[in-house]
Amino acid sequence: MEKIRQYGLLERCVQVQARAATEDELLLVHSQEYMELMKSTQYMSEPELKSLADTYDSIFLHPKFYECACLAVGSVLQLVDKVVSAEIQNGLAVVRPPGHHAYWEKMNGYSMFNNLAIAANYAKQNHGVERILIVDWDVHHGQSLQYIFEDDSSILYFSIHRYEHGEFWPHLPESDSQAVGIGRGEGYNINIPWNKIGMGDADYITAFLQVLMPVAYEFRPQLVLVAAGYDSAVGDIKGEMQASPSCFAILTHLLMSLAGGKVILSLEGGYNLQALAEGVSASLKILLGDPCPRLAVPFTPCQSALESICATIMAHRPYWKGLQNFSADKPVELEDGEAASAITKKEFAEVLQESVAEVFRKLPSERTALVYDERMKEHYNMWDSQHPELPQRISCIYAQHESQQLTEHCLRIPVRSATEEELQMCHSLKYIQTIKSTVDMKARDLHRQSDEYISIYLSPKTYDCALLATGSTFNVVEAILTGKAQNGVAIVRPPGHHAEKNMACGFCFFNTVALSARYAQKLMGYKMKVMILDWDIHHGNGTQHIFEDDPSVLYVSLHRYDHGLFFPSSEDANYDMVGRGEGEGFNINIPWSNGRMGNPEYISAFLRVVMPVAYEFGPELVLVSAGFDAAQGDPLGGYTVTPEAYAHMTHMLSSLAGGKVIVVLEGGYNLTSISESMSMCTWTLLGGTPPDLGRMKTPHLSAMQSISNVIGVHRKYWSSLRLQVTEPVAEDTSIQGVTPAQKTSPSPEVKSAEGKHRSSSELHMSPCTLSLPASPEQTIKQTDGSLTFHDLSGSSEQVVDDDSFHQMNLTPKSVMPTELQTSEQISGDKEISDKIIASSVQIYVDQEHLQKSTVVQEPTEGIRATVELAKSLDNHKPAGQVTARMQSVGQRTEEQVPTDQLPVGQGSVEQIPGSQENVEQVTAHTVSVERLSAEVESITISELKSKEAKAREVSPNQSKTSTPFCMSESLSSVPVGGARQKVKSNASVSKESRIKAKEENEILPVAETEDKAVVSNPVFQEKTHQEELLGEATGWSNVLRSVPFCQLFGNDVSLESGTLYAVTPLPWCPHLETVHPVPSSGLNVLQTCSDCGTERENWVCLVCYQVYCGRYVNEHMLMHGLSTGHLLVLSYTDLSVWCYGCESYVHNKVLFEVQNTAHRLKYGEHMAGFN
Repeated sequence: MEKIRQYGLLERCVQVQARAATEDELLLVHSQEYMELMKSTQYMSEPELKSLADTYDSIFLHPKFYECACLAVGSVLQLVDKVVSAEIQNGLAVVRPPGHHAYWEKMNGYSMFNNLAIAANYAKQNHGVERILIVDWDVHHGQSLQYIFEDDSSILYFSIHRYEHGEFWPHLPESDSQAVGIGRGEGYNINIPWNKIGMGDADYITAFLQVLMPVAYEFRPQLVLVAAGYDSAVGDIKGEMQASPSCFAILTHLLMSLAGGKVILSLEGGYNLQALAEGVSASLKILLGDPCPRLAVPFTPCQSALESICATIMAHRPYWKGLQNFSADKPVELEDGEAASAITKKEFAEVLQESVAEVFRKLPSERTALVYDERMKEHYNMWDSQHPELPQRISCIYAQHESQQLTEHCLRIPVRSATEEELQMCHSLKYIQTIKSTVDMKARDLHRQSDEYISIYLSPKTYDCALLATGSTFNVVEAILTGKAQNGVAIVRPPGHHAEKNMACGFCFFNTVALSARYAQKLMGYKMKVMILDWDIHHGNGTQHIFEDDPSVLYVSLHRYDHGLFFPSSEDANYDMVGRGEGEGFNINIPWSNGRMGNPEYISAFLRVVMPVAYEFGPELVLVSAGFDAAQGDPLGGYTVTPEAYAHMTHMLSSLAGGKVIVVLEGGYNLTSISESMSMCTWTLLGGTPPDLGRMKTPHLSAMQSISNVIGVHRKYWSSLRLQVTEPVAEDTSIQGVTPAQKTSPSPEVKSAEGKHRSSSELHMSPCTLSLPASPEQTIKQTDGSLTFHDLSGSSEQVVDDDSFHQMNLTPKSVMPTELQTSEQISGDKEISDKIIASSVQIYVDQEHLQKSTVVQEPTEGIRATVELAKSLDNHKPAGQVTARMQSVGQRTEEQVPTDQLPVGQGSVEQIPGSQENVEQVTAHTVSVERLSAEVESITISELKSKEAKAREVSPNQSKTSTPFCMSESLSSVPVGGARQKVKSNASVSKESRIKAKEENEILPVAETEDKAVVSNPVFQEKTHQEELLGEATGWSNVLRSVPFCQLFGNDVSLESGTLYAVTPLPWCPHLETVHPVPSSGLNVLQTCSDCGTERENWVCLVCYQVYCGRYVNEHMLMHGLSTGHLLVLSYTDLSVWCYGCESYVHNKVLFEVQNTAHRLKYGEHMAGFN
C-alpha cells in the first residue's frame, strides 16, 4: 500500500470498505467442522497453535489468523458485489493471508480459507454469474482451487506455475498439464507447468496468447478472478522466476478484454517486498486505464517454456476448438550460436529498475488525438457519383464519433498539407509532379490520366486532398511522439496503402501510413522500430514494397487473397513473401482464401501470429492501416468482421509500443459499417472496455491452413512461433467423442493427493444460472406463434438447475438440459439498441413426449435443439412433414416444415420410398437450443452471399440484362447451405418442372409477368443490394433479421401455395481430381468414427476412405481434412458430397460410383438412373 500511495494510485481508486465473511459464506466451500476448528484457534495457546499447525503442510498459526482470514474473504466478496453490479469496473484486493492452497477441510500453504473459491461460488449464488474464469499466476500451483472446481464446468481454472517435473512444491502429479479436470469439469482445468526456473516476460505472455486467450474467448466468462501471486516476479527468492512489473501489466491488460472488463485481482503470494510492491502497482495502473508499458527486448520464449505450452495444448485440444488448429510442426534447427532461451543474465536490480521506469513513465495529459477536416471530401468521382470511395465516408465516421460523444474526449489536432519534400520519403519526384499536374487539368485529361493507373479516379482537388490526408496524419504522429497524446485517430481520405513509389493504385495516391512511418523516424532522428498492422481487406501492396528490405519496419497484413484472384491480384500478397535482404522476415502476409472470414479467423490470427511476433519485434510506434472493408456489410469485401472484433484487435495492439498506437483510415465502403467500426476503435483507444464478441464459430478450415502456412514460413525468423505440437489429438475413446456427463456418475468420487476421498456433493455447490450464448449473428424472437431469428450482439440466457447446468455446451462436449429459459441481452450503445426489437422465448422439453418421439438425425452442420419427428405421420399432417414441438410462454405451438424442402445434409430427413416407417425408426436424440441457433447460422449466415459476389462478377462480354434470376440481389438469391443457390421459383412453374430442374441443376426462369422487367432491371437490383448491405452494416444486424424460422429452411408458410425453393450443389469443383476409386474392400456405411467411435453423422473421405464424424459431433473429419488436405467427403447419413475447399455440396458424375455403392449398401438397391 505504501508503494501504491507513493505512485498516487490510491487517490484514483474507489476504496471499498473491508468486512469479515459470514459463516454461511465460508460454508460455500469449507465444511462446518473445519470452520469451527479454525474459529477455535482464536482461543488456543501458543503450544496448541503450534501443535495444530504441525498437522498441516506449510502452515503457521496465530490467534488473529482466523480474523484476518475472514477479513480477506469478506473483502474479496465486497469487490464481487461492486464489480458484478457494475458499481465499479474492476477491483484489486490487497489482502492476506493468501487462499488458493486452502482445501475445503484443511489448511495448506499459508492459507486458511480459499478466498477465490468462495468468491466464485458467492458470485454464482448471489449474482447469478454462470461462467467464471479463475487465472492463477502465483508461482505455486493452486492445487486446492483445482480440486474444488475440477468437476465443475461453470469454472474455468487456468494456472501457470513452477513445477520442475513435480520437484517443486506442492509436489503433485495433478499440477502437470495432463490434469484436465474430471467428470463434467473435464477440459475446464488448464495447467501450464514450468519445468525450469528463470521464466520471464516472453514465456508468460506467450502462454497467455497461445493457450489462455483462445480458450477464454471460447468460454466467454462473465467474471474474471485472478489469484495474483507475485512470487513469480523477478527477484523473488521462492519463485526464482523473472517476470517483470511490465509483464504483470500486460497480463492484466489482456484479461481486461474478457467479461466486459469485470476483472478482480486478489493478492496471493509474493515474498520479495520490492518486487511484490512494484508488480501490484503495475497491475493496478492497468486496471485504472493507464497505457501498457513497452516490454524490454529481447522478447524470446525459452525452449522449455515452449515445450510446456505445447504439452498443455496437446492435453486440451480434445476440449477446445480454439486449440485444435495447431499443426504438427517440426522443430526448428537453430543456426550456430543462436540461443534457444530468452532468459537474460541481468541482475535483479537492473531488470526491476528498467521495468519500473517504463511502467511509471510520465504520461501525456491527453489520451487520444483526433484529426479530421471536411476539405478532404472535395476529392470525388466526376463520372460516377456511386463510386464506393465516397466523400461521405469520412463525414459519416466523424458524425458517428460526435453522436457517441467521442470527440469531446479527444484532443483535436490541426490539419496541414504535406510538403513535396516529405512526400519524397516514399515517392519519386516525377510521380509527385505528375499527380500535382492534375490540379489544372480539364475533365477529359483527368479521365485520361486516371486510365494510366489501376482503379483510380482523379478530380481537380485530388492532389490537395491527398496532401491534406498525409500531412494531417503527420501531425497526429508528432502529437504522440512529443507526448501531447497517448494514441491517435486519423479520419482521412483518400486512402494510401496501395500507392506505390511511382504509381497510384486502388483509390490511393500517396501512401499515408508508409510516409507516417518515415516521418516518425525522421522526427526521432533514428530508425525507430515501427509496426504497421494492415487489416484492410485488400493487401497493402504499396506499403509492402516500400519496406520489404527494411528491418526497422514490421509490416503485417491480414487480407483476402483468394489464391491471387482478389485485388490487387498479385502473388506478392501470399504468405511466402517475407521481405528481402535485411528486411527478410519483417514482412508477414496472412492471406485468406476459400471462405467468408470474420471474427474467429481474425482473432485467431492475432493471437497466434500478430501479437507474438509484435511483442518479439518490440515496436516503438504502431500504425494501423485501418480499412474497414472486411466489416460485415461491406459491398467490396464480403467478410463479416464486427465492430466488436475491431475493438478487441485495437485493445490487443494497445499493449504494444507503450500504447503509442495510431489508427489511420484506409478503405471501407459501407457507411454504417465503417462509422461504427472506427468509432469502436476510438472508444477502445480512449480506454473503453471491448464488448463481448458473442459465441464464435470454429475458424474456417482454410483460415486455419493459412495461419499454419504463415507460421511454417516465419518460425525461422521469430522464436515466439516455434511451438512444436508434435503429438496428434489422443485417440483414447474415453476422452474423445464422449461428453463429460456420459463418462461420470452424478457425484463422481476421486482420490486427492492426500489420499482422501471426496465427491462433488461435498463441495456445497449452490444452484446456479447459465448464460447460453446465442449465435453472434442469430437470436430467437417469438411473434404470433412463429419463431424468427435476429442478428444481435447480445446473447440468450437460459436459467437451468444445477443438474442440467453441467450438461450445457459451453465447450465442445455437451448433452441437453431439461429446461431452458431464454431472454435476449442486447449490448451496444443507445443508437444501436434503439434499432433492435427484443423479446423473450421460453422453450421446454416435454419429457413424456420425448420418450415417445423420434428426432431428426443430426445433420452435417449439426442441430442441437429439440426437434421431433412426430411418431404419427398420418391423417393429421401431410406425409413428409416434420413437426417441431416447442412450448412458448406457457403455450405449445407447432411448425410444420415439409422435409422434402429441407436442404440435404442441412437438417433434412432423407426421403426414400416408403420412408414413413424408416422415419419412425430414427433413434430418439435430444440436443440443446444453442446448436439450433448454430445450425441456422451455418445454413443461412455463415455462407450468406459467399457466392453472391462471384455471381455479380459478370464478364465484360455478358450483358447485365441477361443476368439469370439467381444472380439478382434479392433475399431469395442468397446462397444457403454451402455454395448452393437458393432460388425462389414462381408459382406458375409446375411441380414437375421444378423437380426436373432440380435434378438437372437448371435455373428456373423468372415468371412471365409485368414484374419481370423490374426484377431484371440493374437499377432495381442495385437498389435491393444496397438495402441489404445497409441491413447488415453492423455486427448487430443482418439481411435475415426478419425472416421466419421456417423460411430459413426453404419453406415460407406465408407464401402462396406452390412457391418453393430449389437448392443446387456445384456441378463441378477443382478438387474432383483428388477422388480415388472405391477400394476393393468396399464401403461400410455403418462404420463408426475412427477417432471417437461415435455412430452419429459420419463421413467417409473420398481420397483415403477413412471414416470420421462431422463438424458438430467431434469435428474429426474436419481435422482430418486440415491435417491431410483431403477436401471431398461423403455423408453416410444422406449420401451428399461436401467439399471443404469450395465450401459447397458437389454433384458430379465423378462421384456417382461411390454414391451408388453407398446407396446400394444402405438401401439394397442402386440409385435411380444409375447405369
